[in-house]
Amino acid sequence: MSQTSAHGRTTLSDYRVALSTPEARGPVAASALARLPIAMIGLSALLYVQQRTHDFAVAGLVSAGTLVGVSIGSVAQGRLIDRFGPTRPLLVASALFSALLALLIGAIEAGSAAAVLIAAAFGIGVTEPMTGSASRALWGRLLPAGPARDAAYAYEAISMEVFFILGPGLAGVLVTAPWPGTGLVVGGGFLVAGSVAFALSRPVRAWAPATGPRGPLLGALAGPGMRTVALAALGFGTVIGFVEVAVPAAATLAGHVAVGGVLLSVWSVSSVGFGVLYSTGPWPATMRLRLPVLLALFAGSAALLAVPSSLWGLAAAMLVAGALITPQSTAHSMAIEIVAPEGTAAEAFGWVLTAVTLGLAVGQGAGGRLVEADGPGAAFLAAAGCAFAVAAAVWALRGTIRPPDATATSTTTSTTMSAGAASPEHTD
Repeated sequence: MSQTSAHGRTTLSDYRVALSTPEARGPVAASALARLPIAMIGLSALLYVQQRTHDFAVAGLVSAGTLVGVSIGSVAQGRLIDRFGPTRPLLVASALFSALLALLIGAIEAGSAAAVLIAAAFGIGVTEPMTGSASRALWGRLLPAGPARDAAYAYEAISMEVFFILGPGLAGVLVTAPWPGTGLVVGGGFLVAGSVAFALSRPVRAWAPATGPRGPLLGALAGPGMRTVALAALGFGTVIGFVEVAVPAAATLAGHVAVGGVLLSVWSVSSVGFGVLYSTGPWPATMRLRLPVLLALFAGSAALLAVPSSLWGLAAAMLVAGALITPQSTAHSMAIEIVAPEGTAAEAFGWVLTAVTLGLAVGQGAGGRLVEADGPGAAFLAAAGCAFAVAAAVWALRGTIRPPDATATSTTTSTTMSAGAASPEHTD
């Protein structure tokens, strides 16, 4: 793989070419429907449980259970998709997800113990259909390498972030419906309908199973560069996790429960606008510098959220922080093109999604406890501290952001030079 996709300029006409490809229209529409609630399920569960139990700590742990399940299921499903094609894995996952979602709702209504709710939430996370991973990998089969494919990858990143922002907003609004589980049912319905439609679309059904030997046990994560990208995604998700708990809590403390979802949607305004600007670059910094710098700036914006004393001030700070969301997800997507081994596209994206969702789980779980103990401001500052620490680690590992063959060549060269330097001693 080359770094062309990480440095090339993408124009609006490239987006038009990619999205107007005849074979892409059906999968694009179905994928959009399936991915719309991707950030809605866990938060809907959190808000639903909080309305029933009046306990943000328990609700945060239930949401975290969902996200931990997603972090495991995304990699497992990604590997199955790479190996067998998306149709069968997505159809099986959709059926299991539907059954477990009904089980979770029944447990919440029955007032079951927290451990039961967390276990059921974990189950729906594991079985949540990974249509996003399959959708991104499909572009490599529909379009040749070049600007149009780069635009398609940028579209996947930008649209994913739009859904990550709009989903929480919808969850916040729907929790005010007469039945607080409405968001969970609506989100699950969109996810299953979109996933089934995507799996049964003609280009996806034409995706033949892979041939040849299986890769290493760690798959795409075996490469050091892929691990660094995943680490950056972990820090990114942690900030969002803290914020997704702290913002609704701030709105609740101010006496405006429904405003919490609206405030989360405010991110989308600057996220999408600045994300499009970012994707049309070109940006002078190399990918190995962009990943840690963007994360550090995101950490600073999270700290800024602790400053306002009113919901209007918090909304303004959310606009600033939102400008750094889509640029990071786009950078993660482009970095995959650089560091992921051949034939691991779906799994590589699954590892990034795993890292983000693990970060969300950490942020939501810890954020719920901090909100209960010290208020939303403490959660915002904790988010900033975690992100700064991860950004420092990504900076230290920035040299690993290179194609796998370059890493191997560098290692081989170093070994050869060392052997060459040692050989005179052995001949003396």
